Amino acid sequence: MRHKQEPISKNSNFKSTREKGNEAEDTAVELLLGKGYQIIKRNFIYGRIGEIDIVAKDGNILVFVEVKSRKTNEYGSPLESVTPKKQKILRRVAEGYYYINKLNDVESRFDIITIDYSVKPPTIEHLINAIW
Repeated sequence: MRHKQEPISKNSNFKSTREKGNEAEDTAVELLLGKGYQIIKRNFIYGRIGEIDIVAKDGNILVFVEVKSRKTNEYGSPLESVTPKKQKILRRVAEGYYYINKLNDVESRFDIITIDYSVKPPTIEHLINAIW
């Protein structure tokens, strides 16, 4: 007996990885705005090198923000997913941001925002100057 596969509706509980990422980034943006940050750009992509989730300003400091979330900690915490390899990519993309925008003498830092959905309510942590 063959079963007809039904398309997944937009109202289903299934969310794509991109949708979950957007939801986490929306939460991070709300957190940053609440702290007085100015959001400059979301999802800045530099060629094939990679992407920075959020570019913001904290006063005069340019802040590159990586957002990580997990529904389960089966494969490690959100913070553990920011590996040395990922950090290197983030640095290269930030260099690209400086290059494209012709920035000189602008102080910057890398922050990480983690969202752990494995607990109720979810925990949100903002790590300032987390990568150097």
